[in-house]
Parts: sequence; structure tokens; C-alpha cells
Amino acid sequence: MTAKFHVEPWAVSISDLDADHLAREESVFGLSNGHIGWRGNLDEGDPRGVAGSYLNGVFEEHPMPYAEDGYGYPNTGQSVINVPNGQLLRLLVEDEPFDVEHGTVHAHVRRLDLREGTLHRELEWESAEGRRVRVSSTRLVSLRHRSIAAVRYRVVALEPLAVTVLSEVLANEPLPSPHEDPRVEELLARPLEPVTSAVREARSTLVHRTRRSGIHVAVCADHVVSSTAATAPEVTTEAEGDLARTRVHVRLAAGEELEVVKLVGHEWSDSLSPQTVRDRAEEAVTEARRAGWAAITAAQREALDAYWTCGDVHIEGDARLQQAVRFALFQVFQASARAEVRSVPGKGLTGSGYEGHTFWDFEAFVLPVLTSTAPEAARQALRWRHATLDHARERARTLHLAGAAFAWRTVDGRESSGYWPASTAAFHLNAAVAGAVLHYVRATGDREFEREAGAEILIETARLWLSLGRWDDEGAFHLDGVTGPDEYSAIVDDNTYTNLSARRNLRGAAAAARRNPQVAQALGVDDAERARWEAAAAAVAVPFDEKHGVHEQFAGSTRHAVWDFDATRPDQYPLHSHFPYFDLYRKQVAKQADLVLALYTSHEEFTWEEKARAFAYYDALTVRDSSLSAMAQAVIAAEVGHVELAATYVEELARLDLDDLHGNTAEGLHIAALAGIWTAVTAGFGGMREGEDGLSFHPRLPARVTRLGFGVRLHGHILRVDIARDATTYRLSAGEPVTVRHAGQPVELIPGEPVTLPTPASEAPLTPEPAQPRWREPGVAREDG
Repeated sequence: MTAKFHVEPWAVSISDLDADHLAREESVFGLSNGHIGWRGNLDEGDPRGVAGSYLNGVFEEHPMPYAEDGYGYPNTGQSVINVPNGQLLRLLVEDEPFDVEHGTVHAHVRRLDLREGTLHRELEWESAEGRRVRVSSTRLVSLRHRSIAAVRYRVVALEPLAVTVLSEVLANEPLPSPHEDPRVEELLARPLEPVTSAVREARSTLVHRTRRSGIHVAVCADHVVSSTAATAPEVTTEAEGDLARTRVHVRLAAGEELEVVKLVGHEWSDSLSPQTVRDRAEEAVTEARRAGWAAITAAQREALDAYWTCGDVHIEGDARLQQAVRFALFQVFQASARAEVRSVPGKGLTGSGYEGHTFWDFEAFVLPVLTSTAPEAARQALRWRHATLDHARERARTLHLAGAAFAWRTVDGRESSGYWPASTAAFHLNAAVAGAVLHYVRATGDREFEREAGAEILIETARLWLSLGRWDDEGAFHLDGVTGPDEYSAIVDDNTYTNLSARRNLRGAAAAARRNPQVAQALGVDDAERARWEAAAAAVAVPFDEKHGVHEQFAGSTRHAVWDFDATRPDQYPLHSHFPYFDLYRKQVAKQADLVLALYTSHEEFTWEEKARAFAYYDALTVRDSSLSAMAQAVIAAEVGHVELAATYVEELARLDLDDLHGNTAEGLHIAALAGIWTAVTAGFGGMREGEDGLSFHPRLPARVTRLGFGVRLHGHILRVDIARDATTYRLSAGEPVTVRHAGQPVELIPGEPVTLPTPASEAPLTPEPAQPRWREPGVAREDG
């Protein structure tokens, strides 16, 4: 059994406490602002699943262990580490430690408020000696004060007693095995070495340095203490090495209260002095203390109100989906809101899964959502990719290629993946970055960004494709030896998703070079090079199987033997954990949507009939051993007329982390899959597509959804779409008139003048609803890959 959260429209809450579920709940209840990440650990630190206090970009280096070395393999890996943990607030009731696993818990509720951006906890506890207290805490990671996380902790005595709060900052906390290789595990077990510490009244600061990557980290904690007791609380503070502690002691009469507001500042740098990093952390705390708890929480609500103005998705008829989509959007937003020229890891800052690395799925799945709902966060994330261009150029040179090859797995832009078939060969990452640039510029009109960063990304990735590809005797342009999104097919020729993504990249680079002649000149782009890009884009090979009437996932893929799904037991999934890769590579079986993903991302390249036939063919081969699959399957299922199947895929996405569907939410949330919920709803049920000609919509609601509303930002303004069974309404908030398409027909939208049109009937499917591989129907519990 997984933990069961209450279904609420604007919150995720739970009213029981089970140690077996703590790690999962800590991920779900995690708070972040893109700079700081605090897992949803209990205030007192124990019991816990996995402790987690992270700073975006703070990692430790370690040697990359290989059984056999090879040219181009990265020598150094990167793993996210815990920074000194400022969450801890331990409680003593008289001389008994408050511990939910001892004594009696009479009530215990934790609630993540998606409007307030806070994690609230209420409990009543009776010690083994019969002493009773009521404890409440409210925690946030500030969206306004980038370096600040804060907790308001209250203790009410239900009888006369003394209470002591021990507020700590703790470094090098013991963690589960951080790496499967014991040589690496030893390096990561205690990655921080103390540099200095400081104490002033109720404030303490610890400064540490990572042992190998040379990053300085400062964490400062200050406390505002108040009480209704007759005698003022005693407050003392000490700090040394890995521990800072502020002790607050008071004797309370029945009904009296102690309140501790803890303000924790976090800063890091790989170039500034320890003193400067310490000063910045302490100044952040000083500013937060000056503002006060009420102002900090009010600013948190204001930041989220501004986000939800466009970002909210309103759903009627399916309460669980309503909760899930808002939870997903909250997590996507808080993972990136204040990242500010930093990456967003695959798990956000909710856990150490994937070693804290950023992958292609950020640009391919998360950035489209941010561009449409929080474009400034998207801009900052793309500026981070631009900041890593020198690493990408160096990686391309190592691979004997031109242009830039971005890292498949990374924290700081350097390659940190040693499995080259699914990393080095997965060149589609570069097209995902370029595609995110193109989408961002079209949606925002931000020509300044294009001039300062976007055009350079497009140009350098276009050069990569030209050096990677080859021309055949008939004038077609091929990309050989690549790996597409499906990692059960590796080192293939002409992966359709990759080739079409490269086409978009090449054309986008040529257009950006024309719009930005000074940038093009500075980078040495001339008319001849632009012409080569455009010629390659026009000639890109797109393999098609005439016999089956479907596009091939890659050249010759439909000639491979089909995986024997009937002979595969349910306990043999995920397949990569039970079968050798060489067997997977030579069979027709897809870990995740690949060709089907291309049907969405390159939607203008296919007819509706081609999409319908391809979906029917590939849905029967896709086992979804990856959390990245159901989004594309939902979108295309809806488009080709299988709307109820699409709803089932959307339900799977909605359950993914809240129900721990893949059994690994304990390692952190699936940020890209959470972003995929928004895409599945807006592009699946809303039929939204984006391209050179702007936005188009073809609404289609499943039986369980009676109404759907969502927003999209266009050039700084908001377009709201409200879909009911009989009518769809479009509202443009401000700006110049825009033209969108509704069920294929152009519609001019003027600010302040809603347009209501009939919701079109769903298309009659061209093919019967496909059956998925045995044991892999949507919603079946599985492990993630």
C-alpha cells in the first residue's frame, strides 16, 4: 500500500504517519525555489526516510569507475550532495525527547498548501510519562527572498511543563549509500569539510567547502523567539565544525505557548572567498528578519497568486486530476522559479535521484510549460544552457565534431554520463535545447534573448548536425549511429524523432542568423553555411515502411522481430533490469514513446492519417518503462480519436508521484513527467499545438471531464481557454490582436473581447483502439527507468 493523500483542489495532505512511507512523503512535501531545496522531513529530523537539504549547483566530484576505459569517456562524475541542514528543530518535553515513534500521537496532519506555498504540520503528542503538548509548524522556501528558507514552530503546553527547542544546522548527515561503487561512496559519505563558524546572539553560521569540487557553502540560522509564559525564554547559541545549535528553554503553564521563527540563509560559490559567501548568507538572514514572518508569508502568496493567474488549470468532473495537475504545476514552478542561470535537475530539488543531474527532458518536457506559464524562469534556464556552451564546444571537439554537443547528464555543464549508447549517442538532446530556444522566442517575442544567447545556441547546434550527418548518392541527408528517446533502441540510423528535430534546429538556426546578422558575423556564419543548413534540413531522411504504411522509428526498425510480450512475466519489467540490452536493441519494443513523441513535437510533418496508423502500431510496442512516455501517448491518442484512452494515460501521469506508481518517488519527484501532465491536458484535451504559424486548438474532452480551463502566455499577455462540451471560449487579456486556429479555422482575438465557438465533435478513429503490451496497460504499477 502506498501513502494515501486526501483529495483537495488546492492542497495535498495526509493525516497518518507510517515510517514505511516517509521517504515518499518527503519528496511529495518537498519545498524549493530553484535555488534551495528542502525535502519534507519531519521538523525534528527523526524518524526520516532520507534527509535532504540542497543548493542548486552544489555537487561533489568523483572519479568515474569503468570496467574498461575508452576514448571520450568522461573521467569525472558529479553528484548532488546535502548542504548543512537548517530544517532541524528538536523538542524536549521536560527531559523526554519528542519522537512520533515513542509516546502517543493523538493527531498528526501534514498539508502542502499550493496557494500559500507552505508545508503545515499539526500534531498532539503525549509522552511516555503522560505529558501532553500541541505542536504546529509552518515551513516555506521563499519565492521572494531567494536565499531564505524559514520555519515557524509553535509549542502549546496542555499542562504545566518545561520545554526545550534545540534548533540545529547540521552538516555531513548520515545518508543511505550515496553510490553503488564503494570507492565513490567513501568520497561522498562526508563531502564537506569545515572552514569557519560564527555566533552572534541567536544567530549562527557554518561555512564548509566541498573536498574535491572546491565549492564554498554558507548556511546561517537566526531565531525570533516569543512566548506567552510569565518568564522569558532562555536562549543560547553555539557553533563549531559540522554543528550549530540554538537552545531555547522555557517553563509553560497549561495553555501557554512558545514560538520560534527560524530564518535560514543559504549561499554558495566556486569562486568567491569563504568570508564573502558567509557575508551574503548572513545579510540574507538580516533582510528576512527585518521583513518578518508575516511579510515573508504574504510575499509567498503574492508570488504564487501571480503565477496561478496564468498557470492554473481548472478541471471540473475529476477531482483527483484537478489536484494532480495543480500539484504538478506547483512543483514545476517551484523547481525553477529562482534557479537564475542554473539548471533544473531531473528530480528538481526534492531528492538526490539521478545524482542531481539535468537531462534532455528539462528542455523537451519542462521548458515548454515554463515558457507558456512562467517565461522568466524559462529565460533563466536557457541562459544557463548558453553559459555552458564552452563545455559543449569542448565536448564536440572531443567527439571530433563541429559546433556544440551539450552534456547528456550534468550539474555544471560538463558531461557526467559514462554510458555512451544512451548519452553520447543521444544527440537529440541538442535539438531539444534548440527547440526550447525557438519556442521561447516565438512565444515571448524576446529578440534581446535571441540576440544575446539564443542565436548562438542555434548556430552551434546546427553546426553539430552538419558535421554529424552524411549525404547519400541520391541527395538525402542521414544521421547515422544515434540514439533516440527510446533507450531500448541504441546506435541506429535515421531515428525519425532525431532527424525531424534536427530539421527544425537547422531551419531555426538559418532564420536566426538572418535576423541577427551581427551575431552571425561574429560567429563566422556566411551565406554559404546558411544554405548548407537549409539544404540539409530539406533533405533529411524520414524513413517510412510502405508495407505497414507507417513511419519507422529508425531506418529498418519495422523489419526487426517483435518482442515476445506473451512470454514476458509481469515481474520481468522493467525489461532493462531482466534482459540484456543487446536483446532489447534487436527487437521491436519501446521503453518510451519515440516515434509517437515525434508525432507531437513535429506535428506539422505528418498527416492525421499517418498519425493514426503510427499510433496504433507503436502503442502496441511501448512498455513505458520510463515516466516520460505517457504524456506523448496521451496527446496523440486524443488527436487520433481515442480520447478515453488518452484520459487513462493522463490518469497514469496524475498518479505517478502521488501514488508512487513507479515505486521510486522516495528518490525525488519526476519533474519532467509532472510537466507532462500539463502538456497532456492542454495538448491532449485542449488540442493545443505551437508552431511557426502560432497557436492552434482542437478541444476534445473525455467523459470524466466536464469542463477545462487553462492559460498560455503570449508576448507578455495571457490567453485563457475555457472548454465545455458544447462551446469553447477564448479570452486575450491585453496586447495586440492575435490569430489562433480553432478546429482548423482562423480566429482573430482582440483583447477584452471573448470569442465563443462550438466545441468540435471528436474525430472518429481511423483504427481500433490499440492494445498495449501484456501487463503494461496504462496505470499498472511499475518501476521507473
